[in-house]
Amino acid sequence: MIMTDVSTMLQKMKDDKVKFIRLQFSDIQGQIKNVAIPDIQAEKALTDGISFDGSSIEGFARIEESDMVLKPDLSTYSLLPWRPEKARVARFICDVYKPDGTPFEGDPRYILKNQLKEAAEMGYTFNIGPELEFFLFKMVDGEPSTEFKDHGGYFDLAPTDLAEDVRRDIVIALTQMGFEIEASHHEVAKSQHEIDFKYGDALKTADNVVTFRFVTKTIALMNNLNATFMAKPVYGINGSGMHTNCSLFKDGENAFYDPNAPLQLSEISKQFIAGVLSHTKSITRVANPTINSYKRLVPGYEAPVYIAWSASNRTALVRVPAPRGKSTRIELRSPDPTCNPYLVFAAILAAGMEGIKKEMQPPASANQNIFAMSEEERNQAHIETLPGDLYTANKHFIEDELLCKVFGSHVVNSINNIAKLEWDAFRTAVHPWEVEQYLTRY
Repeated sequence: MIMTDVSTMLQKMKDDKVKFIRLQFSDIQGQIKNVAIPDIQAEKALTDGISFDGSSIEGFARIEESDMVLKPDLSTYSLLPWRPEKARVARFICDVYKPDGTPFEGDPRYILKNQLKEAAEMGYTFNIGPELEFFLFKMVDGEPSTEFKDHGGYFDLAPTDLAEDVRRDIVIALTQMGFEIEASHHEVAKSQHEIDFKYGDALKTADNVVTFRFVTKTIALMNNLNATFMAKPVYGINGSGMHTNCSLFKDGENAFYDPNAPLQLSEISKQFIAGVLSHTKSITRVANPTINSYKRLVPGYEAPVYIAWSASNRTALVRVPAPRGKSTRIELRSPDPTCNPYLVFAAILAAGMEGIKKEMQPPASANQNIFAMSEEERNQAHIETLPGDLYTANKHFIEDELLCKVFGSHVVNSINNIAKLEWDAFRTAVHPWEVEQYLTRY
């Protein structure tokens, strides 16, 4: 790190009256972690980094090799706007290193940076624009619940949308932290919301996703509400997704756009789509990482379950939204907001770039309502289905040579172990539904 940059940052923190600094990073599952240090330790943090025990972090290190070092990325500096001005708190997102100064191979941010570097070597930059949905539920007796805060519907407003003030407070806090908010609105389900922020390069966007979740939960708690990004918290209504819009740029131009091609889609875009579709079953493991994720991926609730692409059809897994031109992009509709964005974006990019390298071609686009097709019609169209549970998705993941290479053995083993533990706990648990169905019958 250049010392002039450090000096400039130290002066900025002094001018901002920063008294405490949060050094944040992501674990394997995408949960944001942090250590707080006083301002007197700022120079040490920015030059040498701050040590911590990696053995206590999910999927990081065994106890005999637990020493880790957090090194702040200066570009991620931001003040936490809800903290008092007389004792300002700043945060940095950090990269994780081993004591010998080499990057920690289990750091999700490092994995994404590696994929972006490979794409850059081919002349490409990768932009991402995610759309995160979430629920705002009431706190009951100080505990989180699934009791609706409001009974609004898609694009509703007060008095039906009783949470619009909270959503506004979230938008204000995000804006003060440097986000460029494009829209916020009520979603389809009761108490469900969406806030969209401007797309950007994949690393910055992944940082924004983990920040977005952290800020949303914090502001909700300040309003005696529980914000949850759980994929399907309530049976019988829509779950929460994280539709992920992707584009490649080369020499400042959108590489997915060709004004003279059918649908104005370049060969590069179709090859990228083909690569993503060919790995989508294994991408599902990281894009939909919980047992609960698969309660969302069922027909009838707007979530995609069929592996197909289309230039407009919202029932397809991958679609190409309008308009074309500088904003030409593909939208992968399967991820949910419980995912680790660093790993998901790395997986999408790796799969898409393989499609480009191998000049793969996607299947014919699906232009009709896939949900309305019979199983026989889908079979005739060669439309397959996403994995229906975490166990199956994990099996596809660990058999995917490309993603296993991209993530490395450390992360692959951690992801596999997490899936096995969660699936075994779920498989052996006795659900209230089972008691209701069988207790008096047998």
